Amino acid sequence: MTELQHADIPEPLPDGALPLMGENSGLGLSATDDVRPPITIRKVSFQRFKQFKDTTITLRPGVSLIAGGNNSGKTSLLHGLAVWEFCRTATRMERGEEGLLPEATDRQGFGLGDEQFSPINVPSLKHLWTNLKSAKEPDAADGGYTLHLTCEWEQDGKARELGFGLALVNDRLFIKTASSNLASGDPAPRIAYLPPFAGIMAREERINGAIRRRRIGEGLAGAVLRNLLLDMQQANLAKRAALRERPAHESGKRRTKISDADLKRLREEDPWELLLQALRGVFNAELQVKDFREEYHSYIEVLVDKGTVDGYKFKRHPGYNLRDLMVEGSGFLQWLSVYTLATSPDADVLLFDEPDAHLHPTLQQEMLGRLEDLASSVGKQVLLATHSSEILRNAEPSKILQIKPGGSTRYLSEPHQKIGLLEGLGSDYAPRIDQVRKAKHILFVEGTSDIPILKHLAQAAGLTWPTDWVAWHTTASHKERKNLWRALIEDIPGIVAVSLRDRDDEALNTVGDHLQDANCPDLEGFHARKWRRRYIEAYLLWPPTLAACSGKTEDEVTDYLRDHHAIAIGSSFVDRDAPQTLIDVRAKNILTGLGLNAIDVAKNLPAEAICEDVLALLKLLNDLA
Repeated sequence: MTELQHADIPEPLPDGALPLMGENSGLGLSATDDVRPPITIRKVSFQRFKQFKDTTITLRPGVSLIAGGNNSGKTSLLHGLAVWEFCRTATRMERGEEGLLPEATDRQGFGLGDEQFSPINVPSLKHLWTNLKSAKEPDAADGGYTLHLTCEWEQDGKARELGFGLALVNDRLFIKTASSNLASGDPAPRIAYLPPFAGIMAREERINGAIRRRRIGEGLAGAVLRNLLLDMQQANLAKRAALRERPAHESGKRRTKISDADLKRLREEDPWELLLQALRGVFNAELQVKDFREEYHSYIEVLVDKGTVDGYKFKRHPGYNLRDLMVEGSGFLQWLSVYTLATSPDADVLLFDEPDAHLHPTLQQEMLGRLEDLASSVGKQVLLATHSSEILRNAEPSKILQIKPGGSTRYLSEPHQKIGLLEGLGSDYAPRIDQVRKAKHILFVEGTSDIPILKHLAQAAGLTWPTDWVAWHTTASHKERKNLWRALIEDIPGIVAVSLRDRDDEALNTVGDHLQDANCPDLEGFHARKWRRRYIEAYLLWPPTLAACSGKTEDEVTDYLRDHHAIAIGSSFVDRDAPQTLIDVRAKNILTGLGLNAIDVAKNLPAEAICEDVLALLKLLNDLA
């Protein structure tokens, strides 16, 4: 990059000089007594960061489920916030608190080597920039700081803002405070990022905050899990010791144990206590962190105990041998890493990238419920990127933040909007939705054989099958299909849908003229239809065709229909108001009994055997196309 003037380039930090960021990185999990209220980010803005060329995203308090198709920007949102946190911490350590104040925007930035960049894992720093273009644009007044990350929040009823500019010069990253309205002493949100769980090792050494952040940024959260657990357990032991040292009463005598009131408060507020209680409740398990002395021990040992739970009491299973944390299943370890970070007092905003990836649907819901409880009780903000249909299906729409390719975002407001997400709306690669986008016609059917049967019947009737219709196989009800159509037309206006269902055991009077479903009135663009007969196979029972396809004589087929299914088929077979026995006949059993396939029968049905109901549906499809 040549556009950045030499005068704008400060002397970079020496290699490896970025210091420990424990107090406000959220990744050191230091045992602080910081009791300030957690801060909620209201808005985050990106310029030239990954998919977000110029994007502002409004965020809500509590838990937000970040959803969207592959490559839509879910992870980029989390990455952007993680890089913002890195910039804030690095600036604070290099320039002090004054480096975050408004007057710092007129000063030079500072430089880091790529080996010091630890919040996320990228092949090279150039991958932070949209389309890998980090160079200054002609006539731009940014001084070469071409990538910008800005967070906004509210503190004491006043809007706060802190933004950073980033520049790339010869593989060195330069960071500069680009915008700020902070006053001295104003706190900023503390952000912690947890990528998908991986990297647990048999032997984990004691490591400092900078190395922890690097490993987490590289996607190796498991490689620091024992460190985080050791920190939490040691902080808990220190609190317990302090509570025992408190005078029992005015006489000044020391206690021999923690008072009931102090113990109750400790169990309700301390991260280690919360974690253990959650493990007891979900897995009937406890953790035992072995004593660790840095001058003696090389590795951190954490064992898992299994047993029965009664309130706060835990009783080990008879004969159970404690085992190392590493041998537990991936679901247990993923859940543990998420909850360990969630209970940390050092983070206001938690970023989880697909934490449900290794979890059974029941555990997914359990994890989300506990995160919501934490968020509401202590005021944490949680951004959780997910593809889980289980989580999205059961979530309130207002908690789902949808991200679409290009950076457009919205919180959902209606249940039907979730269906579009579950079906892949917004994905870069969704073949069926791509077809709908082009054709704008959807034919919902229940069985995979329905469309081939209809095509053969159209050919027999001398009608052209309209190629505009995209087949969508689903056993969902008309109502659910209508919700999906409503979700689709928000993104693809003008879609016409026909929803075709079997009548099965529903009352005959639920089918109106032209097969209209009386329980689901038509809307402009959505047409609900139901077969008058039990299902489509009942329109194929033409004896001459059954005989030709089965190799039997027509008399043999007629006798079979009469003796085994109590029906006689005559000239009224094609009529809209056919005999009740034909309306209700279980035609699939007849075809199976004759050893026939419905599609093969449809291929051989003559024009005179095409029923009026079938012709009504084919006419509707042609008219709408």
